[in-house]
Amino acid sequence: MAESNTDKAWIAKELSWLSFNDRVLQEAADPSVPIIQRIRYLGIFSNNLDEFFRVRVADVRRLAAFSTPSKQEEYKQLLEEIRQKVLKLQHRFESTYNANLKELRRRKIYVINEKQLDDSQIEYVRNYFHANIQQELVPIVLDEANPMPELNDASIYLAIKLSYQGQTRFALLEVPTTRIERFVRIPGRNGKKGKVLIALENMIRVCLPQVFRGVFPLDSAEAYTIKLTRDAELELGEEVTQTFVEKMTQSLKRRRKGDPVRFVYDAQMPNDMLEYLVRRLGLGRLDSMIPGGRYHNSKDFMRFPNLGPAYLDSKSLPKIRVPEIDAADNILSCMRERDLLLFYPYHSFDYLTDLLKTAAIDPAVKSIRISLYRVASNSHVVDALLNAVANHKEVTVVVELQARFDEEANIALSQRLTDGGVNVILGVPGLKVHSKLISISRQEGSVQKYYSHVGTGNFNEKTAEVYTDFSLLTYDQAIGDEVAKVFDFIAYTYKRHNFQHLAVSPLNSRDRVIENVQAEIDAAKRGDECGITLKCNNLVDRELVDKLYEASQAGVPIRLIVRGMCSLVPGVKGLSENIEAISIVDGFLEHPRVYIFRNSGKPRYFISSADLMTRNIDFRVEVTCPIYSPELQQRIQNIIDIQWADNVKARVIDPSQTNAFRPRKKSSPRVRSQLQIHSYLESGKLPRLAKLDYKARPQGKKAKKKRS
Repeated sequence: MAESNTDKAWIAKELSWLSFNDRVLQEAADPSVPIIQRIRYLGIFSNNLDEFFRVRVADVRRLAAFSTPSKQEEYKQLLEEIRQKVLKLQHRFESTYNANLKELRRRKIYVINEKQLDDSQIEYVRNYFHANIQQELVPIVLDEANPMPELNDASIYLAIKLSYQGQTRFALLEVPTTRIERFVRIPGRNGKKGKVLIALENMIRVCLPQVFRGVFPLDSAEAYTIKLTRDAELELGEEVTQTFVEKMTQSLKRRRKGDPVRFVYDAQMPNDMLEYLVRRLGLGRLDSMIPGGRYHNSKDFMRFPNLGPAYLDSKSLPKIRVPEIDAADNILSCMRERDLLLFYPYHSFDYLTDLLKTAAIDPAVKSIRISLYRVASNSHVVDALLNAVANHKEVTVVVELQARFDEEANIALSQRLTDGGVNVILGVPGLKVHSKLISISRQEGSVQKYYSHVGTGNFNEKTAEVYTDFSLLTYDQAIGDEVAKVFDFIAYTYKRHNFQHLAVSPLNSRDRVIENVQAEIDAAKRGDECGITLKCNNLVDRELVDKLYEASQAGVPIRLIVRGMCSLVPGVKGLSENIEAISIVDGFLEHPRVYIFRNSGKPRYFISSADLMTRNIDFRVEVTCPIYSPELQQRIQNIIDIQWADNVKARVIDPSQTNAFRPRKKSSPRVRSQLQIHSYLESGKLPRLAKLDYKARPQGKKAKKKRS
């Protein structure tokens, strides 16, 4: 690598992640997106930012506190860069929110505050408050003599200033958004058309004196919204007498008291109140203190109701049927005839649950093994597994207890499965099991045959409606044998298996990826056809990034479709000029991992559960699976080609992280890949796309400025 390019060769993953959330905010500001969906994008942005602080900022903060002095300064500088970028994003969030409120008003949908109520509305709010809200409120009067209460970082609070005859008291009140909808519809103004919503905290503001009535006299009461975000890291400890579940349960309790990493407050809050809260909460110089508007925890916008006509919301796409499965006696018999590739949410997740339901009642099926990372709250997958036990099948389920923010749900799931007679394996010590595997063993004559699933997404009906993901269903016995070996490795990590087909983290994934990239470098040097296409959520592994730079310098054309973090910097002369990268943000969350290597004209295709991150490659159980069926290879290629041609929702990833939209010639057809893929899968016909030649060339003209 050229020394002069060193500084340009790496983008901190945290800053890259903020660029991804910037792309989400672009969607919230895009007038072509239906207005209700724009409001929900504001909720997605806010929810993403919460997790960002709980996980990534918390990690940097720990490094800043405990690294060597030279490294400490580096991490403190990164924290400051994060803070500045978050402040800019927060400012854009507020302006986008206000613009969207204006658009809602144009549609006769009004989101108002307590100062905009007329007398009849005030009366309605007071009645609603007494009937539904008051009993849910637990105010806490703050006192220097008593410890500060532990604030729940999933909640928002009203910080309240109570005044009487020149004396001031402070109090806190949790807004009960988990028990009452955040946005409450109320009657409109007398004589005016339209639908009116008011936020729960504003209803509380109307009735604030009632909360403290009879406790002590008041001249005035003011309320300002605050939110505290805590470090979400789990500390499992070393107590050998405890079970893993006990350690996890105790650690989850400690998470609720984790160190604060972000404090968001209403910028209109009086200085004396702000100083008091900062002091009592023990906030230090490594903590992010973010002034904002009146509304925090805007993730509730994800559930914002559509009170207007249907066209104000995004139109759902009809599910595409798979004729081969529908025409077969059952899905197992169909798998014996051909490999199947499902692509959610275009295809129905019901096919997957049907596979498990069929296996549960098939007399020839002897065992079912499956790995569960996140499941839906009312999971048909779990129901099918319990039914399989009732039908005398041997059922083994790997439940990953360390699935971040789903830990409590997975503890409860493991207990339910155990009570139902399932053999439950609680992950692997020191590793997270993130693979998406099913292994069904069926007796056919005198031999045991495997029916296998390898996928990129969770066995979750809910997320399968909004995440794009591949599911490979195969009767290939070579792959089936290795899928079974992965389950053996999970159960007995000391056993080592030889995987010829699957790449399995942490055993051989890194070597396999590097070998495939090296093969493309060698092909380039020979003058053979070469090229790499990688689609993933995140690309932040240093060794792999350096290897892709090496490939670019060797003349290998590289196309990257990266939804989230991308530490690689494309388009740097002498380093990465043969690398182009885009990110697609649209109605569905792009979640598959697909790797394509041109391989001297005999392309290799892979789908994977693993992102190109160090943690996924070295510290998780992940599976990357080859696609051998020529028909399915072509389908994957067509889908990737459509995505690469996207000129509506694709942003260019470049050194400046401007999130410019993909340029589009006036003569070129509009390609919105998520819609075009649905059309392709439904009809089998590809839209007109630019031909891909896979020849190395310098990056083209600069992308046009962003449209937001």
